[in-house]
Amino acid sequence: MTDEKIQAAKAHWSGRMVSNGMPLADFQDVTTQTQRWDDWCIALSNRGDIHADLGSESEERGFLLSAGEHYVTAAICYHFGKFLFVNNPIQMKSTHKKAVDIYTKALPYLNPPGERVSIPYNGSTLYGNLRAPNGIKTPPVVILIMGLDSAKEEMFYNEQLFLDRGMATLTFDGPGQGEAEYDLSICPEYEKPVLAVIEFIKTRKDLDASSIGLWGVSMGGYYAPRAAAFCKNLKGCIALSGPFDLALCYDSLPELTRTCFNYRSGGVDEKSIREIASRMTLKDVAEQIECPLFIVSGSLDRVIPSEHAFMLEKAAKNASEIKHLAVADGGHVVNNRAYKYRQASADWMAKKMTE
Repeated sequence: MTDEKIQAAKAHWSGRMVSNGMPLADFQDVTTQTQRWDDWCIALSNRGDIHADLGSESEERGFLLSAGEHYVTAAICYHFGKFLFVNNPIQMKSTHKKAVDIYTKALPYLNPPGERVSIPYNGSTLYGNLRAPNGIKTPPVVILIMGLDSAKEEMFYNEQLFLDRGMATLTFDGPGQGEAEYDLSICPEYEKPVLAVIEFIKTRKDLDASSIGLWGVSMGGYYAPRAAAFCKNLKGCIALSGPFDLALCYDSLPELTRTCFNYRSGGVDEKSIREIASRMTLKDVAEQIECPLFIVSGSLDRVIPSEHAFMLEKAAKNASEIKHLAVADGGHVVNNRAYKYRQASADWMAKKMTE
């Protein structure tokens, strides 16, 4: 009998994985042929190897655009192999390294190309991928903020939406995320890393530090408006399916999601983990948001109930504008109906950058 976690993956993850770049055939093969959750990471790592080999062949033949495309697909497969695999930290970390390495290899071959950047943060370093649109000297910048289990190597197609509309993207792994998750625990006060990213942007002569927007996905849908409450003069903030108050839905989180939060929270026992979760609330800070706010929610969201989006909409009473796109047939992050919000939210941000 197939592991219930694999069954859950098959039932709920196709929208996210396919819309973010995993070939549908790979998703179907892995979720059909893999019987045990313990084999999940290696199954997707093997898929990633196929795409990595295709990239190497293209690179050797001088077809660099194709090489970049294959490498991005490989990174997506590696990422989704490791993203919730906290039950085997050694395998998770080794597969994650493959994702980072192959995506970094892809960066110069992308259109537009990307640059791996290092961001000083509280005596440590956060890593990000910076991409700028072609033909624009000092473009505005959208900071892409990851969720609980996402990482910068997952964001190629989300970045492209903004790049195609004349905005640069800086996608980074913050505390408890991606490359930072091994040394830095989750940071409920996420304005701290975002402020560090903004300071980094100010050092770049090729970016317009006066035109910055935030985009946050899932847990990043909490992190982004949290940061917007403290980071002033932002052009806009997009919040995708984030919790308004994590403590309200902590007990109802899917098992893999809750286990992942516990692992990356930095808590040592249930009491300390719940205390960290209780700090992840917008209740007392949402009214400090002043920039335009675009909220996306899915009524069928099984991870973060859509009521949290309405709580944010109500609490952010001082935002200069609030747009809430509530998708009746949308699941978590509306990945199953991505076409209903992705272009619209990117168009909205592009407009805000010029106002």
